[in-house]
Amino acid sequence: MLDVAVPSPKPAVRRARAVLLSPWSRLVLLAALLVGSATSVWVWQPHRLLAHGWLPQLSGPAAMVLFTVAYGLCTAALVPRPLLNLAAGALFGWQAGLAAAVAGTVLGAGISFGLGRLLGQDALRPLLRGRWLTSADRQLSRHGFRSMLAIRLFPGVPFAAANYCAAVSRMGWPSFLLATGLGSLPNTAAYVVAGSHATTPTSPVFLIAMACVAVPALAGVVVAWRKRGRPRAPRAAGSSTPPV
Repeated sequence: MLDVAVPSPKPAVRRARAVLLSPWSRLVLLAALLVGSATSVWVWQPHRLLAHGWLPQLSGPAAMVLFTVAYGLCTAALVPRPLLNLAAGALFGWQAGLAAAVAGTVLGAGISFGLGRLLGQDALRPLLRGRWLTSADRQLSRHGFRSMLAIRLFPGVPFAAANYCAAVSRMGWPSFLLATGLGSLPNTAAYVVAGSHATTPTSPVFLIAMACVAVPALAGVVVAWRKRGRPRAPRAAGSSTPPV
């Protein structure tokens, strides 16, 4: 039996394959996916859930599972989470709504983290230059759980930006998902409780829930502004220790 030699791919095919699988091509694909998903969500307008309610033929666990999946996909498509959290409380009450919202939060963060790691990490990691970027990358890579937990707890940090920054770092999946679930719980609970009492906006429960949203956000803005305006002490020449 004669051995038949398999012809090697042509140079043009090899070059085209290399271009399509290059880090920058994958990064462009990630950007296209984000733009396309955001456009689709803008056309679909998920905020209609708050006005028209859930599908009448769905109820119970099936509705919760479907809402959790939709929550995760919408979060990955850059839909604001406060809107989805309010919808979870309005549709399912605070207990079931909180469970669905937290599960959807972890699912959406996992989708964004996976896309960022698969399509964006190889292209963006070589760009991590400069003192601030390298320090942030080192912190996320070495202390993933602690760093992500602080980011989720601190108000004002964009959810999607944190997902993709973590994806570019070398943070592990378990640390990222666990810190996301735990760190997002307080803020998510406040919005869900507020959504569950949206029909009575003057009730004490609604007012307390909104205060739990507004006060940490205001505190975060104040802390960020103070750090922004604080001048740095000049480092003495030849000194190896940073200024206190």
